[in-house]
Amino acid sequence: MHNKPADHRLPYGDDAFQFGDLRLPNGQGPYPVAIIIHGGCWLSKFATLQNTAALADALRDIGIATWNIEYRSIDNNGGGWPGTFTDVAHAADFLHHLANKYSLDLKRVIVIGHSAGGQLALWLAGRHRLPPYSELYIKNPLELRGVITLGGVTDLLAFRQQAIKVCGTDVVDRLLGSVPAQIPINYKQGSPNALLPFDVPQVLIYGADDSVVPIEFGHTYAQEALKKGDVVKLAEVPYAGHHEYNVPNSVTWPTLRSAALLLLGQLTSPQEHAEHTHLANPS
Repeated sequence: MHNKPADHRLPYGDDAFQFGDLRLPNGQGPYPVAIIIHGGCWLSKFATLQNTAALADALRDIGIATWNIEYRSIDNNGGGWPGTFTDVAHAADFLHHLANKYSLDLKRVIVIGHSAGGQLALWLAGRHRLPPYSELYIKNPLELRGVITLGGVTDLLAFRQQAIKVCGTDVVDRLLGSVPAQIPINYKQGSPNALLPFDVPQVLIYGADDSVVPIEFGHTYAQEALKKGDVVKLAEVPYAGHHEYNVPNSVTWPTLRSAALLLLGQLTSPQEHAEHTHLANPS
C-alpha cells in the first residue's frame, strides 16, 4: 500500500525493534496525538508498523499527529513476557520526551490498535491499574483520552484456541510466558478484560464479516466493561472483514475517523458533532 514516508523515525530504546514513526499535520501545534499499534498475531513475520503506515498518513491528513510504533514481538529476542508489553508502554511514555520539540498536546492522546495491537492498545489504557510488584508496572503512565480497537483481541484466555487456528501456533501462551493455568497472574495483568475498569472511553470497531477476531469478542467485553462503569461503544461495520481497518477510505474508515475526532474533541461543526455523537454512547 502506498504511503508517504514518516516525518521522523525515532528510537525509544536500544533494540532494533524499539522505534516509532512520527507524522505531524500541517499547521501549528500543539497537535492531538494518536498512538498506533499494528497487529499480526504478536509475530513480526506477519506484520510490522508498515501495515499501519497508510492509516497513520490518513489520520495525519485530518489534523492528528501519529506515533506509529514498532515493538518486540514474540518471535523477536526479548519479546513476549514482559518485553512486548513493556516496549509498548515505553513507546507510549516516550511522548513525554517528544512533546516539547514536536508540539504535541499530551492532554489529547488516544491509542488505536489493530487485532493483536488492539489487545495492546486496551492494555495501555488499563495498565495504570497494575500493582507495583508487576513485571509490567511502570510509574506515571501516560494518560490517554481514549482507545480505539480495530478487530481487537479483548480477552486473551478466550482467544487462545482461536489464535491457534488463525495464527498457526500458541501465540497467546508465548505472549504470556506460559499457559494461563501455570502462571495465572500473567493473564490477569496482560489481558485487557482482567484489568477493567479503565476509566478511559473505549470504541470497539468490528467488521461484520471478520472471521479472525469476530465481533462476539467485542460484545462480551463491552458488556463486562459497561457493568464495571466504563464508557464503551461497540460499532459493527457491514461488509468489512479483518484487513480493511488499516485501509484509508475503506468501509471502516468513516467510523474510525469519527471515533478518533470525537475522542480528541476535534469535531469541527455542530452538524458534524450531531452526526457522530452516537459513538459516544454505550451500547
